[in-house]
Amino acid sequence: MKQAGFPLGILLLLWVSYVTDFSLVLLIKGGALSGTDTYQSLVNKTFGFPGYLLLSVLQFLYPFIAMISYNIIAGDTLSKVFQRIPGVDPENLFIGRHFIIGLSTVTFTLPLSLYRDIAKLGKVSLISTGLTTLILGIVMARAVSLGPHIPKTEDAWVFAKPNAIQAVGVMSFAFICHHNSFLVYSSLEEPTVAKWSRLIRMSIVISVFICIVFATCGYLTFTGFTQGDLFENYCRNDDLVTFGRFCYGITVILTYPMECFVTREVIANVFFGGNLSLVFHIVVTVIVITVATLVSLLIDCLGIVLELNGVLCATPLIFIIPSACYLKLSEEPKTHSDKIMSCVMLPIGAVVMVFGFVMAVTNPQDCTHGQEMFYCFPDNFSLTNTSDSHVQQTTQLSILNISLFQ
Repeated sequence: MKQAGFPLGILLLLWVSYVTDFSLVLLIKGGALSGTDTYQSLVNKTFGFPGYLLLSVLQFLYPFIAMISYNIIAGDTLSKVFQRIPGVDPENLFIGRHFIIGLSTVTFTLPLSLYRDIAKLGKVSLISTGLTTLILGIVMARAVSLGPHIPKTEDAWVFAKPNAIQAVGVMSFAFICHHNSFLVYSSLEEPTVAKWSRLIRMSIVISVFICIVFATCGYLTFTGFTQGDLFENYCRNDDLVTFGRFCYGITVILTYPMECFVTREVIANVFFGGNLSLVFHIVVTVIVITVATLVSLLIDCLGIVLELNGVLCATPLIFIIPSACYLKLSEEPKTHSDKIMSCVMLPIGAVVMVFGFVMAVTNPQDCTHGQEMFYCFPDNFSLTNTSDSHVQQTTQLSILNISLFQ
């Protein structure tokens, strides 16, 4: 919402959700037409080894970068949770983001990622969904109680902003599940395209509703001050939000293994003919998670990670590749609705990918890097003053941060 403009952001979110629904069904239709049961084998049969290699790189990078982003979220949110424990020194090494990322990896994400059957994560996904509902309630509550007291930026309600393409990248990151769609499809009882279509439509409707409520409540609360990680906007002494941070951290930890499954499957298909022995299964999992953890320890700003992963990996996986495969495989007439939509999605995906990357690099999101926002210090800033410009408020924030250490 911050990048696109609030009204345009809502419209783009609805559009990306529709495209996601369409392309997920298109992907399975392509599998049925080609007689394949994985994304990689579909592209290999359609475009040969070059297409297979390109898809393999994208299919590995997207979930791998997602694993990095989940570690960043876990470190940022849970460190603030532990800082609220009475008597705990905020500078304690054992509640720092680096230690928490390492601990959560060893304790939760690595053991869960060692499962060989993705269906065993069903109960874990259910827990994650339940926690998401709690987090949503907290964000809604704070939109009502906190939002009116935070000054709104001057451009808060403009229809569109020039960074809308970057917003599409972030939204694509949020909705993409194409890289593990065949895994989920094969786990259904008696899988068919019709059953898949119903399942996807129901899932997308629920997901877009949750995303719109999250985005709306978050943006209405913080407008132009919104961070890439929404929980970075809330003050550390807010106990309700602290509980929300805890739920949020657990949610991303439980989501992490789904991404690891895909990275491991890509490696297995490319280098091991699709099958990993128990020893190699463990070795590959440990190596992938170790590298992702080390990278996440070096990065502390979530926004740029989401944008780059969205435009470089999610956009081609959602817009370009499913459409290209279907157009080459399908014998339907050119006027068929699926073919028309595919022809529209291809160039749009290319534009979002190219321009989104350029804008993400040349105009990166701001990031507080764990600092408290200015409105968390009421003694130094009047919450009733809503006329200050964004520049003035940012300057006040810098002065506040300096004064804290004097």
